[in-house]
Amino acid sequence: MSQHPLVEALREFAPYVHAHHGRTFVLSIPGEALLSEGRRALIYDIALLRSLGVRIVLVHGARPQIEARLQAEACACEVVDGLRVTSTAAMASVAAAVGAVRMELEALLSTSVASSPMGGARIEVTAGNWVIARPVGIRHGVDFQHTGEVRRINVGPIEAALNRGAVVLLSPAGYSPTGETFNLLAEDVALKAAVALRADKLVYLHPEPSAATPSQWSLGTAREQLAQTPDDALFRAAVEAAEAGVPRVHVVSAQSDGALLTELYTRDGIGRMIAADGYDAARPARIDDVGGILQLIEPLERRGVLVPRSREQLELDIDRFLVMTRDGKVIGCCALMPYPEERIGEIACIVVHPDYQREGRADTLLRQAEDRARSEGLERVMALTTHTPHWFVERGFTQAEVGSLPVRKQALYNLQRNSKVFVKPL
Repeated sequence: MSQHPLVEALREFAPYVHAHHGRTFVLSIPGEALLSEGRRALIYDIALLRSLGVRIVLVHGARPQIEARLQAEACACEVVDGLRVTSTAAMASVAAAVGAVRMELEALLSTSVASSPMGGARIEVTAGNWVIARPVGIRHGVDFQHTGEVRRINVGPIEAALNRGAVVLLSPAGYSPTGETFNLLAEDVALKAAVALRADKLVYLHPEPSAATPSQWSLGTAREQLAQTPDDALFRAAVEAAEAGVPRVHVVSAQSDGALLTELYTRDGIGRMIAADGYDAARPARIDDVGGILQLIEPLERRGVLVPRSREQLELDIDRFLVMTRDGKVIGCCALMPYPEERIGEIACIVVHPDYQREGRADTLLRQAEDRARSEGLERVMALTTHTPHWFVERGFTQAEVGSLPVRKQALYNLQRNSKVFVKPL
């Protein structure tokens, strides 16, 4: 009997509740999102993250609010290379706009009406002069005056606030030791805060509805994508954050209802994610991967595609396996069984979960297994298959006779399965 959809949903996101509890997330929310009709829902979702045990640093932008204030006060501001030249008069408008946005966020996060999603939340919001800034100075002959850049983040008081359960609010403004105030880019404040706090995730919310296909990229792939869209300032900041060591950087729509929660509490998310450590790279299997490998291969064993392996045998051979995981779930595996006397290794048990096929993961597993074979001094690899001969042929294998198998493997060859033998030189 099928379960209620709510039960299924709870079971799906429960592992993420455990994984994210006690972790530090830096969320960058653009000023445009705070002018939209969905701003309350977005802030309620952020409050829900806190209720689920996430340590939250919320960095807000105020670009459209600043523009509106400058226009209302007839204060012209030049923009050069994407940076606003902030005069003394303009800085007063910037301070007023930033302060108004900050107050609105504090008010939304203070909601605790029983009939709202934040009923009983009682969230503490705290802020301070924790962003130390310096002037951008003169560039290409242009004096940017009160436009600044982040010099450092004062980590101590932020950590103290997070430890007592508060949501930390950072504005796009910084202060110098000489008492000056500077207008900053919110994206840069978020980046520097995530690096300084060694945050587990940095999430850039963007003001457009979600249009891109959900994607998870390694840092190398993200760099290639950025080269194709060099004018995407937000994505550039995301790549820079990953390069600076933030383990996971997400770019998610602030306009799509529930996008933030979907991105963080489902396996494939709804936005773009950059993994500084290579999200889909294969790694050597560990003993605690045995259960995941068994779940992955058992459907193919029942269909006769793979030779059945017992848990005991898999535990004995676990050091010969490579696995791909996604949020702790094994989504791909491959084994290399060496026959050093004949300088050949068997490529076995290449499996990728059906939800993650057709994206080159099997090729990655094969390539890394071949690299391992070379490192062990093997000269050839072989594979036995009943269902996927063309796949191996397309990757440089040629069919061979059973008699070409290593002696020990010939003794185990199952005539009833009549598997085809393929060999590839390294």
